[in-house]
Amino acid sequence: MNLFDRFARVVKSYANALLSSVEDPEKILEQAVIEMNDDLVKMRQATAQVLASQKRLENKYKAAQQASEDWYRKAQLALQKGEEDLAREALKRRKSYADNASSLKAQLDQQKSVVENLVSNTRLLESKIQEAKSKKDTLKARAQTARTATKVNEMVGNVNTSNALSAFEKMEEKVMAMESEAEALGQLTTDDLEGKFALLESTSVDDDLANLKKELSGSSQKGELPPGRSTNPKLPYRDAEIETELNELRQRAKEF
Repeated sequence: MNLFDRFARVVKSYANALLSSVEDPEKILEQAVIEMNDDLVKMRQATAQVLASQKRLENKYKAAQQASEDWYRKAQLALQKGEEDLAREALKRRKSYADNASSLKAQLDQQKSVVENLVSNTRLLESKIQEAKSKKDTLKARAQTARTATKVNEMVGNVNTSNALSAFEKMEEKVMAMESEAEALGQLTTDDLEGKFALLESTSVDDDLANLKKELSGSSQKGELPPGRSTNPKLPYRDAEIETELNELRQRAKEF
């Protein structure tokens, strides 16, 4: 029971160690398994010693029982020969060995019970060690995961996200400005091309003057005025714009 009490304390110790931030869980678990293996070795040694003691008791018991049976046969032989005193002494020796064999038998039965208990506890401890090793690997993996998560969280906490986001915003504004500039240059290039084609398609003033001369030379005789002007001297030529300005001057004169 003391051994299993110690086992319980060991398990409790490394379970509590997992909750402590000062101790290293991996080292505590490794130490717990080492101590349990040491206990298993000691338990196997104790079992081997008890088994050796049991074997010696068995040999003594068998020898005492055999001696008791031998003296009993000697007592029978003495009676057959008529030697009652000799038979009586043989029976006394037989009783002494029989009593010794009975005592050894009681010790042997007790020893067998101790051996069975040790063997059972040894097997139980072996299974507990296997279970502890499995839990140790699982807990070590969890501890490593927790440490990794802590480091990642610390790294994330140390990153200045505001500066990073500000840099992204500035770069986004710069890209947008570059896109706007490229779009404006594209529009200017397009307008320039369209203007060039418009000039090619438009009629110049010189062309209009040449056409006008052709029209006048084809429809008017030499020395004649162009159509639209009167040739009657009694009807002086009046320009509409001049007449309009003259009427405006007359109106202003009346106002003064």
